[in-house]
Order: sequence, then structure tokens, then C-alpha cells
Amino acid sequence: MRTDRPSSKPFGFTLLELTMSMAVAVILTSIAVPVVSRVMLSYRLRSSVAMVSGAINTTRYRAIYQGYPFAVTFSKGNGTYQLSSKPPGASSFSNVGDAVPFQAAGMSLDQDNTLAFSPSGLVTSSVGSPITVKLSYQGKTDTITVSTYGNVSVKEQ
Repeated sequence: MRTDRPSSKPFGFTLLELTMSMAVAVILTSIAVPVVSRVMLSYRLRSSVAMVSGAINTTRYRAIYQGYPFAVTFSKGNGTYQLSSKPPGASSFSNVGDAVPFQAAGMSLDQDNTLAFSPSGLVTSSVGSPITVKLSYQGKTDTITVSTYGNVSVKEQ
């Protein structure tokens, strides 16, 4: 006849094992937090730059496709851009839709700027030449440069 007896082996973890596991977790977390912070900084700036570049390209394509002038206005104070058009017979540009936010909190645009696009693809800026839009976030700045015929390039600084 066999009787099952509880094992004399203890269950669970010792205090030393738990302390060592917690120490390893704290060390890994302290290494990961700065890395994640840098990645998030870079991600926020890159996503705003991509949004501004996309707005510039889309506005240019609309002017070419529709056959009349379009403009995109970047507002430093509001952190938004506004698309506008000047259809045939109109004497001035009128807004198309609502203003669209393009930047995260704490991000800054160097200046207000309006880029006007003609149906031929020619681009002009309200601030003159060269046509640039600078976005800064926590000490890092990216410069978007637009050629007079709409080629967009981004330079990280």
C-alpha cells in the first residue's frame, strides 16, 4: 500500500532570488527609458516633417491636376496648415476645408509661410527664396527645402 505524502521540498522563491530579479529589472528599465525617450523625440519630429512634406506635395499635385493655383499656409502660432485654392474666375484664394494640425506640443515652426503652387508646377513662397520650412523639437531641427518646381528634400541637423 502506497500513501502519498507531501514533498518535503519548499515551494516558491527565496528573498534573495526575488531581490536579484528586481535588481535586474530596475537596471534594464533604467537603460531602456533614455533610449525610448530619444526614439519618441525622433518619431515626433519625423512624423511632423512627413506631414508637412506630404501637405506640400499634395498641394502641388492638386494645382497641376485641377489646372488652377493652390496654396498651403503654415501657421507658426497655431501649429497648423491651411489649404486654399483660386479657381478660374476667383480674384483671391479661398480656404479648402479646415486647418490641419501638424505638430506635437512643444514643437516649433521657424516662421509663418505660404507656399503658392501654379498649374505649371512653379512654387513661390511668401518669405522669398530659398523656400524652406524649419521644424524644431527639443533642440533638434529638420529643414524642409522646396525647389521652385516642387522637389522636396529634408535635411536633419
